[in-house]
Amino acid sequence: MRKKQIKPIELVEGAIERIERLNPQINAVITPMYEEARKVASGPLPDGPFTGVPFLLKDLLAQYGGVRCASGSAFLDGYVSAEDSELTTRYKRAGLVIAGKTNTPEFGLVPTTEPRLFGASRNPWDTTRTTGGSSGGSAAAVAAGMVAMAHGNDGGGSIRIPASCCGLFGLKPTRGRNPLGPQFGDMITGLVHEHAITRSVRDSAALLDATAGPDLGDPYWAPPPIRPFRQEVGADPGRLRIAFSSETANGVPVHADCIAALKDAVALCEELGHELVEAAPETDGPSAIAGFINLWTGHTTWEIDDWARRTGRTPKEELFEPVTWALYTAGRSITAGAYLLALQDIQAMARAVARFMVDYDLFLTPTLGEPPLPLGTLTSTPENPMLGFVRAAMFVPFTPLQNGTGQPAMSVPLYWNDAGLPIGVHFSARFGDEATLFRLASQLEEARPWAHKRPPVSV
Repeated sequence: MRKKQIKPIELVEGAIERIERLNPQINAVITPMYEEARKVASGPLPDGPFTGVPFLLKDLLAQYGGVRCASGSAFLDGYVSAEDSELTTRYKRAGLVIAGKTNTPEFGLVPTTEPRLFGASRNPWDTTRTTGGSSGGSAAAVAAGMVAMAHGNDGGGSIRIPASCCGLFGLKPTRGRNPLGPQFGDMITGLVHEHAITRSVRDSAALLDATAGPDLGDPYWAPPPIRPFRQEVGADPGRLRIAFSSETANGVPVHADCIAALKDAVALCEELGHELVEAAPETDGPSAIAGFINLWTGHTTWEIDDWARRTGRTPKEELFEPVTWALYTAGRSITAGAYLLALQDIQAMARAVARFMVDYDLFLTPTLGEPPLPLGTLTSTPENPMLGFVRAAMFVPFTPLQNGTGQPAMSVPLYWNDAGLPIGVHFSARFGDEATLFRLASQLEEARPWAHKRPPVSV
């Protein structure tokens, strides 16, 4: 692009061709924006770090004015966003050309992308398996090679879970690093964070440089980085002290493949000269889990009521999936006092973890408790509406911690099991310290490259 050897419209047409060819197999893109993308690519573009690069926007939270936003729900089907979110504005300012919106579970509530409205996204490594969620459509699109990176957001692991399932790099930034405005100050009292899923560490860092920073009126924001994140890629991480553990806060067992991925990562980090110590923060697991559930159910009620107020529509059970309606009705019974008690318990956990991290640069675990699950495993039924939500606790026992603490965390694709499925490992850093994550991630990427690994469904 910078050498004028290719035009933006050529890049966009290439992305459209790949989406059209591969999407029938994996159902990653549910709202094509081809004509809008062609128009943008043919006109004057900002001189940004990604000028002319095709990009996909997850159909949840971030809005694109004039384009449908359904959030995976029949309740919002046909709704068209009135304005861009601040994050979308920053994507455009960086020169990205948004060519479509990606699939997500209904309101992002479960860690698999199988909405009733749009149908399941399928994992490019094995189309009978989940992509993870809730940024599963974005992960499938990147893994298949439709685009080099795609937007995601993360309220309990929704960037890191699909990154692990699809063999990609997924970083959840520090709380407040990216804006949620102008619609929101924060979501779920700070559990939700915005960023992207990428193939390379470099692209994740450069994209975060383009989008990070407070918006006008934000209730809080992350500590400013010492230098651009892009400069951390390839920088010497030094000798890091890394705690590691396979113990889960909820006591569920961890699959042998995920244990093997952890052991492999420990050995690799030791080979690279880092100090590895088996240790984990001491937290009141039951209180934190109960607090997270109360915040999550309260959030579901708020989100549906917020959309009802904005659209003038009336929530009716038949418009929602069983698990969504169950969480919505459960949330209506949570008092304001119970919600604040839950927040207190989550914040107590965050302080315990922060004290633990004084002695360690990073904390390493598996990303997930199991390899990518067969599609349908997390599907709830009218007879058992909470089935998927309860079963998810076995699949996702590690990632919610950093949503509660606000720490930056990443899933790194270092391991594939005997069935050829990717198994991510998960590193978290001290609050505000994405720099250490990017330094280590780029070191791991150089030692154990993954960009050449391509799934059966890919370009």
